[in-house]
Amino acid sequence: MSANSAPDLQAVALGGTLYTPANRPNLVKDVLRQRDLGCVSMVLCLEDSIPDADVAAAEENVVASLQDLAFRDDDLPLLFVRVRTPEQMLSVARRAGAATSVLTGFVIPKFDNEHGRATAFIQALHTIQQELSLDGKSDGGVPGSAPSRRLRIMPILESPAVIHVETRAAALTRIQAVLAEHREDILSVRIGATDMSSAFGLRRSRDLTIYDVNVVASVIGDIVNMLGRPEGGFVISGPVWEHYSNTERVLRPQLRITPFAGLQEQELRQRIMTANLDTLIREIELDLANGLLGKTVIHPTHVALVHAMSVVSHEEYLDALAIAGNVTGGAAASPYGNKMNEMKPHQAWARRTLLRADAFGVSAAGVTFVDLLEASMA
Repeated sequence: MSANSAPDLQAVALGGTLYTPANRPNLVKDVLRQRDLGCVSMVLCLEDSIPDADVAAAEENVVASLQDLAFRDDDLPLLFVRVRTPEQMLSVARRAGAATSVLTGFVIPKFDNEHGRATAFIQALHTIQQELSLDGKSDGGVPGSAPSRRLRIMPILESPAVIHVETRAAALTRIQAVLAEHREDILSVRIGATDMSSAFGLRRSRDLTIYDVNVVASVIGDIVNMLGRPEGGFVISGPVWEHYSNTERVLRPQLRITPFAGLQEQELRQRIMTANLDTLIREIELDLANGLLGKTVIHPTHVALVHAMSVVSHEEYLDALAIAGNVTGGAAASPYGNKMNEMKPHQAWARRTLLRADAFGVSAAGVTFVDLLEASMA
């Protein structure tokens, strides 16, 4: 997967999208270091991670960093800038000029069209695409020229209108209409669980997944219902996991002991517990079960774990192949002989699973999730 891959594969292959404050002094080195560690997508954040007083300096830092990266003959992660306003988005792109070509796009916070906010961001995107020829079209003056990279956006759903139950249906209907009208401009949809929790004065502990916070889980369910349907839907990423240092544990660990049978595997389980990763692993599993792919992360050590948990198991892969290869219907025992595969109801699941396999690969027969976790934490 690269910046020139098909957008549907890019959206699935984002994996653990690492956010980094745009005012970090060594932003270029940060990007290159995370690239070397396997990070596939990064967001340079000009929004909530930056104090208001530092925004101007952070903008200059982003512009200078993009210009530096543009002069390097390096493969880069898919890079995005999270902006505050359409005006800031235009300003950063214009000041970066041709260096904007190293970006895959922009991340748009509090995306809603209650007062035309979403439309204003999309209009700004179109202006940037046209001014910098980053609209995915061929150069009209050069016969047979290849299309340029197209800038796209990743909207974050986190506004009060989306969160509050009395306005949610109307807000999601507006958002769905805007996204459908501008489908070519949308890479994926992101969920702002921190703002959702904040709307109720809540913050989950490291012992709990976001699905244990019922008011937030209900919002996520409605977002998937409206925007994640197999026909005409979008790739929706899992919400941020914000814990990364050891804290006192209140509830039981989230990982069973049984799969970690060997001595080395028991040591791995202990390392996972110490690093506060067991609940993150459970949340990723629940993300996948609820139709979300990839995850926002704020610590580099989480990226490889998200990727490991995104690998398609050998059993899943054989099921998906069997189902996708039979569109006439009926039911049959799964290739592993442990479940019933219904051909028509599971077609959308099979297609999604095979696309995830293209992005993250398939584990060999006999390779367990413990093996994948061990490899990711090596």
